[in-house]
Amino acid sequence: MHFNEEEIENLEKIYRINLINSCSGYKAANLIGTISENNNNLAIFSSLVHLGSNPPLLGFFLRPTEIVPRHTYLNIKENQYYTINSVEKQFADKAHHTSAKYDKSISEFEIVDLEPEFINKFPSPYVKSSSIKIGMKFVEEIKISYNKSRLIVGKIVELHVNDDMIDKDGFLNLYKAEVATISGCDGYSYPKNNSRKGYQKPK
Repeated sequence: MHFNEEEIENLEKIYRINLINSCSGYKAANLIGTISENNNNLAIFSSLVHLGSNPPLLGFFLRPTEIVPRHTYLNIKENQYYTINSVEKQFADKAHHTSAKYDKSISEFEIVDLEPEFINKFPSPYVKSSSIKIGMKFVEEIKISYNKSRLIVGKIVELHVNDDMIDKDGFLNLYKAEVATISGCDGYSYPKNNSRKGYQKPK
């Protein structure tokens, strides 16, 4: 099946959303934890990207904030700290429900029955059930003028990982925790193993 530019633009809305969101392949599923004045907030994202290891930077994309309030964005800008937490098979259904639009006064942790965890006095909540917990400090935001989305850039300042997931060279075996990936908006998959190819040099 072939779609040209005009055909893509004229696709039925939900069909186009599903098609475009899934054509780029599997993406990591992560829960971002933030804190507001009275609440611990939680939201699922599949737009996390690695931006560098020295300094250790991660980014994630937000859809336009001008029309629909993005509580995660507001909380990060106000408090400067947030957490990134792995989504795993055992609680993927709960994690997925955090994509529902709740009022800022409602804690998604409570709604989906996931326990917040505060470690080493870090100011934002981790997800206790997650095998990978990343403490982030806000660095900058980059606005994509073409569609008004934003790239939120943060620095890793804490990292908590289950010991049995780490290889001697630092590689994380995500499959050991049944870490989820997302295709499209709601398609979840769980890798079963790794096949490492090694660092490549010219032949």
